Order: sequence, then structure tokens, then C-alpha cells
Amino acid sequence: MNLKLLTGVIVSTAFLLPGSASGQTADFNIVPQPLQADVTNDAPFILNGKTSIVVATSNNDLKRNATLLASYIEQTTGVRPTVGKQGKDATAIVLSIDKTISNAEGYKLDVDAKRISIAGASAAGVFYGIQTLRKSLPVVSGKASQVTIPCAHIVDAPRFSYRGTHLDVSRHFVSTDEIRQFIDILALHNINRFHWHLTDDQGWRIEIKKYPLLTEVGSKRTQTVIGHNTGKYDGKPYGGFYTQEDVKEVLAYAAERYVRVIPEIDVPGHSLAALVAYPDLACMKAPSAVGVGNKFYGEDENTLCVGKDATFEFMDKVLTEVAALFPDEYIHIGGDECFKGFWHKCPRCQARMKAENLKNENELQSYFIHRMESILKEKGKKLIGWDEIIDGGLAPDATVMSWRGMEGGIKSAKAGHHVIMTPTEHCYIDLWQGEPSVEPDTYSMCRLKDSYSFNPVPDSVPAEMILGGQGNLWAESVPTFRHAEYMTWPRGWALAEVLWTGPSKTDWDRFWPRVERHFVRADQAQINYARSMYNAIVTPYYTKDGVLEIKLDSEPGNLDIYYTFDNTDPDNFTPKYEAPLRIPKNATWLRIVTYRDNKPIGKVITLTIKELEKRADNTRHVVGNL
Repeated sequence: MNLKLLTGVIVSTAFLLPGSASGQTADFNIVPQPLQADVTNDAPFILNGKTSIVVATSNNDLKRNATLLASYIEQTTGVRPTVGKQGKDATAIVLSIDKTISNAEGYKLDVDAKRISIAGASAAGVFYGIQTLRKSLPVVSGKASQVTIPCAHIVDAPRFSYRGTHLDVSRHFVSTDEIRQFIDILALHNINRFHWHLTDDQGWRIEIKKYPLLTEVGSKRTQTVIGHNTGKYDGKPYGGFYTQEDVKEVLAYAAERYVRVIPEIDVPGHSLAALVAYPDLACMKAPSAVGVGNKFYGEDENTLCVGKDATFEFMDKVLTEVAALFPDEYIHIGGDECFKGFWHKCPRCQARMKAENLKNENELQSYFIHRMESILKEKGKKLIGWDEIIDGGLAPDATVMSWRGMEGGIKSAKAGHHVIMTPTEHCYIDLWQGEPSVEPDTYSMCRLKDSYSFNPVPDSVPAEMILGGQGNLWAESVPTFRHAEYMTWPRGWALAEVLWTGPSKTDWDRFWPRVERHFVRADQAQINYARSMYNAIVTPYYTKDGVLEIKLDSEPGNLDIYYTFDNTDPDNFTPKYEAPLRIPKNATWLRIVTYRDNKPIGKVITLTIKELEKRADNTRHVVGNL
């Protein structure tokens, strides 16, 4: 990504609406869409070199916001407003606090010929109003003499307080510069939580001064899997971690953009890297190195021994340092996918179960989570865990992050616990986002439309118990930050709109054209987003009489689909899809491409007839009667 050093901080280049020398006019068709946006034909506001940004109070946060706004405008248009007093007869952008706005992150944005007013319930609310203005501006090549902003009245506030995106840096490390770039784009889309997955089996990524071997040893693995769970490894040593100073810099950067950072220390499972560094924390025998192969469940130990007092001493000291570093009220302790087989064999764990009158290993995990919650409470923190922390009994004040569907969240909410919904089918952005044969290797499907159809609040639970949701990017098969961008966007934009505007306000047919506008400004910012929504959706199935048919579709509703069975490349002169296809005799390949306005827009998809038959066999029980 192109970066500019502005006002002493790194800021990503303009990620804003397209413009040209002949049409430099703002447009409020943005993501996420505001709750209410009324645009009129009254005389517009003219943004030019005489425009000032004025802070109506002595609020230092607003002054910082004003400086960021000036930078955003300059990046986008080439015009640099002054920050300070309004000049005579000049236009002004005025930032202020309005205590009558009830939502703490809400704002009002009013535009007339002489003034743009952005008033928020708090400095955060003003910041989100700034993002709305920022996204409305046209991207200008070079420097604009002026930009026209139509008169508008916008009233906006988020539906959910927790709007998150998760990034796994254990499987593949991401530099602090890249983390800042990621935070920039989160903030632009009103995402206010960054869930930083810092530890896992494949690497411990945060410095703990009391336990230096966690990073000296646990951050380094012997090799990395190629692709997704292929059983093939690259044989190359891999490492990386964040010093506490690195963490402080990221936290300061995020705070200026109203992004709260929630660290995750994943225990008691997913702890292989910690066991390699400190073998005495294992039940039986810790592995000798990190990343020797995917044998974490039943062969290589990756679970802390709950029978040893040393384990709790270790966790207390680790969480002491983490709590001191991170100002947010929450710390995520994982709790997911904990293999309990070694606990069953471990005499110390069995003795702990007997002493605490625990019936089984699920209750032993619950015992561990309860103690983690007590440790965090002593440090003034609250516990979040994946929904497996329900097993064996939920800690009294725990917040549950429900990923295995929504059932765990429903159960927890009904029991009086706050919930953050992150169900795989909507929120796992490490999955395929389109036709698998032309996507990076992974294991399941979550299309853009799937993310946009996410509703965090099931009908059966009290809405106030659902804090919100987040997109989760696991990085087993995401080796670079560019690839992480590809997996995150545009599905992250869909989740941002659902969580800000609320599912009752969403409209797919109005959303995807705004995504296309985002594609243009993502190109300007050199962000590696995915265009997978343009690729054909291929659904093979067997009819009632056992004949294989193929249904073709696309996410945007205005695409033409062309195909061939004769091994030639499809284009807009080959057959156009009109109805489900039957395979001609002796055909060996199906090739497909999408067009719009007689121009190719999606990738050419090539599938063997055998692959289509295999897919139809695998889904026969689901779509066999289409």
C-alpha cells in the first residue's frame, strides 16, 4: 500500500470515491451507509484552498481529529485545508460536541454553502462523521482546485457497540506497519475493535518479560504448511514477534482512530509454542520444536497441564504483563478446541479433578476458565472466550464469542451473559469467497452475500445481550499481508455495514453497487481486495431421474454468463446461460465466464465433468431436487 507520512503518523493513501477533473463532486453513497442521509439541490459547499477546519471547543481529541481530517482531504483531493480560525468569506468545516445526541458514537453532519458541521456525542462520534465526509470525497489525480460537496443532512449512529475484525498473527506474522494499515481501513469503515490473536500452536508473538523463552524459542517454528492442511511443508524456519514497545506504538495509533485492541492469549489448548518454550507446563512430554507438523490433537501435546500449580503461576504473570500493556477492559483467553486426552492420562490433572470434585475433563476446563476469570478480575479486566468455554459450566461474568454457529451464543445470552456473534457461515473470512477452483486454497465457503446476510441477534434472545459481532481471519493458509487484505475485503465491508447500520436496514441490491465504488478507491489505495463476487456460481446436482444438471448464477444480478463444453474458451460469442445445463455426450470440460455490458468481468472457470459429478454427489442430499 502507498503510504504518506503526515502529521507525524503513517496514514494510508486515499481510499475514497473516484473523481476526475471534470466531475469533482462528493457522493454520500458510501459503506457503511448512514442511517439517514438527505441530500438536496441547494447551493453546494465548495471545498478549496481557503477552506478552514475549525474546532468549536478546546477538546484535544477534536483537535487531533481536525488534523487527521486535513490530512485525509489533502490525500484525496490535493487540497490542504488550514486548521484554525475561519478566514473572512471562506468556507469552514466545524467540529463540535453535541450532548443531545444519545448514542456515544453517534453524529450529525450538515452541509450548506458556507459550512460543514460535524457534531458528535463524543470525539469518537465526530471521528465517524469525519469518515463519512472522507468517504464521500472524490479521489482526484493530481491536485484539484476545488471539490463540490452537495448540501446534506445526515444523522447517524451504530446499531451495535462491538464491531470487530480479528487477525491471526500466530500462523503468519504481520509487521507493525501492516497492522497500522489494517487499523486505518478498520477505522474508515467504523469498525471499532481489533481482535489481535497473538498466541497459538504455531507461534507466540508477544514479548513477556518474565518469560523470555516464549519469544526466544516459542516464536520460531521449524517449517510452515504449504496451503491449507495439505500435509506438505516448506522446510524453512519462520519467526517474528512484537516487543512491548511495538505493542504500545500500535495501541497509541489505534486509540487515535478510536479502535480498541483486544489481545488474545489462547489457552489452555493451542499452547504448543508455550510448551516448547517451557516444557514443565506440559502434562507428559512437551514437543521439542514449534511447527514440526499438524499433530496437535492426540500426538503432540498442545494443552497446558491444569493439575500443576505452576501453570496458574505462569498464567498470572503472563496476564499481569498483558493487562498492564492493553488498556481495553477485555482480554480474550481463547478456550477453543482444547484436546483433553492428556488430561485424562495425567495423574496431576486427575488429582485436581478429585480434589475439586469435578466429574470430567470438560469440568476441568471450566475450572481453568473460572480461575482465568478470577486472575483477570484482580487486574481490572473482563474475560472473553470462544464458545467452548460453555462446556462444563460458564464462568460467572464471562463474555462468549460464538463461532460454532449461533447456538452457543443463544445459550449464553439466555443465561445472562453478553455475547459477540462470529458464526463461521457469515464471519469466517478465511474461507472461499467464490468458486473454489479460482480461489486460494482453503476449506469452506463464505460469500460476500453470506457476510452481508449476517444478523447477530436471533429472535429468541434479548437483543441487549448481543454486543455485536466480528469477522475472523485465521491465517493458516494466509501467508502474507497482501493475502490477508484479499481475504478481508470486501467481506469486511459487508460486516461493517451490518454491524453499523443494522441488519434491518440492509439491502443487497443497493449494497453491491456501493461495493463497486469501493473497488475503484481500493485500486487508488493499492489495497488487494477480492473481486470474487463477479465469478460465476456453479451448482451441479442430480435431478429426480438421476441426470446431472448444472445451475449457473452470480452475486450481482446484472451479469451475463457464457459457457462452452468443447474445450474452447468462452466469451460473449459462445452460448449464453439461460437455464440449467445438461452435459453433452463425450464432453470432458465445462468452461464459464461472466460478462457485463459485453465486457468480461469475472474469471474464466474451468471444471472437469468428473469434478462436477463429485460435487453433485457430495451435495445430493441438499440440492438433489432443484
